[in-house]
Amino acid sequence: MPTCRAAWFVCALAMAVAGSATAQVASPGWAPRTGDAWVDAWLGDMNAYALRYRDPFIDEVVRYQGAPRTLVDELLVRRRWAPADVYYACAIARELGRPCDAVAEDWQQHRDQGWRMVAQRQGIRPGSPEFRRLKQGLVPTYDRWARPILLDAELQRIYPNRGKVADPGVRPSGRGQATPEAGPPRSGDARAARTQPREKTNANPR
Repeated sequence: MPTCRAAWFVCALAMAVAGSATAQVASPGWAPRTGDAWVDAWLGDMNAYALRYRDPFIDEVVRYQGAPRTLVDELLVRRRWAPADVYYACAIARELGRPCDAVAEDWQQHRDQGWRMVAQRQGIRPGSPEFRRLKQGLVPTYDRWARPILLDAELQRIYPNRGKVADPGVRPSGRGQATPEAGPPRSGDARAARTQPREKTNANPR
């Protein structure tokens, strides 16, 4: 009998530890409020992706947004941030050339203001070139995950080779039809080459 009780205790402890290592997905009322409806929608979809594919999500934030892995783990596990908040804080920091923890502390203290106000206080105004680069950066991120993403009119002009007509089944998770499976997740550059913005040329046709 003591052996059975001991085994039960070990299993229960293991389940508790595993649960504590799970990132906070997002509360039902979670809303990033970036000032751009398209960015808000796909950050919400990012939460759903990170819940299922935690490691590729963390790899993206560490490798491409320049965040220390220890900080990403702290925000996801100890502070129980929504994954999209971690991504966006570190993407803002990378755009501004600042440490991610500086932006993270601002969000920790002022999350009730939404990301639009936090980003503006950090120096990124809505509609500015810096904000447009933040928005544009979501596209190669999704491509590295091999996850479909529906572009708005602004991004279709930047990425004309992706086509003008979107698959009607591609929607942010929780909106309309479910986002289709895109195969095994990965964090690499295989598809990113197709997301290079169109280069302007000065050639005049004769």
